[in-house]
Amino acid sequence: MRGAPAVSVVAGTRMSALTVDYRNLLAIDEDEDGVDPERLTGDLRSRFRVAHRDVERARRSGSMGFLDLPRAAQPAAHIRRVAAGLRGRFDDFVVLGIGGSALGTRTLRDALAAGDPNRGASGAGGPHPRLHVADNIDPHSIGTLLDRLDMRRTFFNVVSKSGSTTETLAQYLVVAERLAREVGPDRTREHLLFTTDPERGPLRALAEAAGIPTLPVPGNVGGRFSVLSAVGLFPAAAAGLDVTAVLRGAGRMERRCRTDELTRNPAGVVATLLYRADVECGQRVHVFMPYCDRLRSFALWVQQLWGESLGKAAGLDGGPAGTGPTPLPAAGATDQHSLLQLFMEGPADKVVCFVTVGAADDPLPIGKAPASLPALEFPEGHTLNHLIAVEYAATAAALRMAGRPNLTVRLARLDAEALGELILLFQAATVYAGYLYGVDPLTQPGVELGKRYVHGLLGRPGYHPPRMEEANHPWQV
Repeated sequence: MRGAPAVSVVAGTRMSALTVDYRNLLAIDEDEDGVDPERLTGDLRSRFRVAHRDVERARRSGSMGFLDLPRAAQPAAHIRRVAAGLRGRFDDFVVLGIGGSALGTRTLRDALAAGDPNRGASGAGGPHPRLHVADNIDPHSIGTLLDRLDMRRTFFNVVSKSGSTTETLAQYLVVAERLAREVGPDRTREHLLFTTDPERGPLRALAEAAGIPTLPVPGNVGGRFSVLSAVGLFPAAAAGLDVTAVLRGAGRMERRCRTDELTRNPAGVVATLLYRADVECGQRVHVFMPYCDRLRSFALWVQQLWGESLGKAAGLDGGPAGTGPTPLPAAGATDQHSLLQLFMEGPADKVVCFVTVGAADDPLPIGKAPASLPALEFPEGHTLNHLIAVEYAATAAALRMAGRPNLTVRLARLDAEALGELILLFQAATVYAGYLYGVDPLTQPGVELGKRYVHGLLGRPGYHPPRMEEANHPWQV
């Protein structure tokens, strides 16, 4: 292979921690499969410029609010002040939410809280509470979490932009009953804050009636794009994470994405080349594979962002679209021993997006093997940090040699600024991809029918349950 096409520029006072390396998607040699590099300054560049123009037009209309969150200094300062007011008062902080109300928060927590998902930034007994994310309604998970918490020292952040999310309201009602029993009905509101629509919805009405404090989700920021709003920043700040640095990193990436020059726009490169892999090569499974355990939750966040934004039946013109690459989270090096065989020799319908991290806080030296077991011997001075880097490099090269395309998002380090860059990169790439596909990346109409059926099965007025067959029908064993 010749050269190393990548996107990296200097911005602000610190060089960007993030580089997109897309050499393994290009046909660098004449006999290789992949994108002809000349297309990056030809038709693909032209397509991206149209998508970029459409995103900027939507932004000016006010519908792309997530792109402006890194510069929203006043709301961010207010969020930090509210979070600071909890310091020392609570041992545990629990987010009640689902989907976009939880996945981003889990990403911030896991990436920045020293790898322990149940510790605040200062650990148990420190000034910051442990951060928990209750993102489902499984009774065992919710029950065991609540049973091990001291309700007198626990704070609950109920998160739903609409204020009507069935699962989140059910979680809240379970918690409210337990709080009333264990801390008293007059003190329940001291343990609660709702993050919801600033003007409407059941949670907003309840907060106003019961005197429960709230933080707003901006009206032009959708749930899966809301991690850089109070949805993600408030829990992260309460846990002692540096949300100012997260926003600073996101702002750096937002500035990098202002250009319509494809090879200088990191999100444009990711969106355009993954779109091309899907529509031209039938590579409809997009694997997001970080080589860092602290980014496993990030891969799940990207799964929702990519899948819910791009999987659409109708296009922007109202005609049928039927778009939607399937996002698949994976973990390196773990899934080299489960999914890699499929990636290498299974259907050629996949493209892999690796995420790697350079420096480690503790590289962990590999010890010397016994002389009697030379098969265990590693060259002197090797570390686990070096080993996982080698594992990634070997996997990316093996896929390339097998004709399986891949690209790499490289972080020089994983800190709050770098994570902010990474988050904004994929948010921007998602909306660019939406306009490349010709669909609205901000809606989720396919989710709404299931929600209406849930309301119908629960017997809520105005909703009708789906037609259900008799339980003893002959098509079951």
